[in-house]
Amino acid sequence: MGRIVGVEALLRWTHPQWGVVSPAEFIPLAEANGLIVPIGEWVLHTALCQLRAWLDGGLPMMTMAVNLSAVQFGQPGLPDLVGRLLQQTGVPPEGLELELTEVVAMKDPETAAQKMQELSQRGIRLSIDDFGTGYSSLSYLKRFHINQLKIDQSFVRDIGTDPDDQAIATAIVQMAHSLGMSTIAEGVETAEQLDYLRAQGCDQVQGYHYSRPLLPEHLETFVRANLQAHPRGAAHPAHTAHPAVAAQRGVQAVENAT
Repeated sequence: MGRIVGVEALLRWTHPQWGVVSPAEFIPLAEANGLIVPIGEWVLHTALCQLRAWLDGGLPMMTMAVNLSAVQFGQPGLPDLVGRLLQQTGVPPEGLELELTEVVAMKDPETAAQKMQELSQRGIRLSIDDFGTGYSSLSYLKRFHINQLKIDQSFVRDIGTDPDDQAIATAIVQMAHSLGMSTIAEGVETAEQLDYLRAQGCDQVQGYHYSRPLLPEHLETFVRANLQAHPRGAAHPAHTAHPAVAAQRGVQAVENAT
């Protein structure tokens, strides 16, 4: 395993009667009734507080990735809100990465490009999630202030045997690098998938091959064990994904593929 370099916040809801409710069910409802805005702010604040607690506890700087919904990204005061939360929690801007899908970015590309520029100017990292499943315009992609493309897991699942998935993943890596972006592959579950992605120059990976989602306290133990195996400065950095949550918190590990 490589060195852990980041975590991703995931939202989970455990209901006393319904049990675990999938984000695919409650996120659309929250977007429809407007609750996604306060929920999104809570998730962002909680994730940043958790990162600050880890840093204060002696863990090295990691990137905290947080997903943004279409409604959240469309809020006119988003850059100011993010800046205020960073200031309140004491997390440096480079410690936060905001993720949005191609669909969100391309809904209003001109406005998206302007908002991404504002966030980027504040030092905040930006990534396109599930890349390859939407309808990105390459002319806009080069204008977006994006740091990273996340290769969707649908192209990773059969990457060891499917020539089409291999071609798509390789093309995404090459295009991202040519535009000055890094890449991270989602849903890596086997050594075979990792070996292929590493051979193609994919920068980071995340998935069950390294760890399933973990509670924050379990992630801290996981990271400390990783630090013992890979002291700072060691080769093969790894990226970890942390799920910060609503009623439940978890973390998922990611590793650099190079």
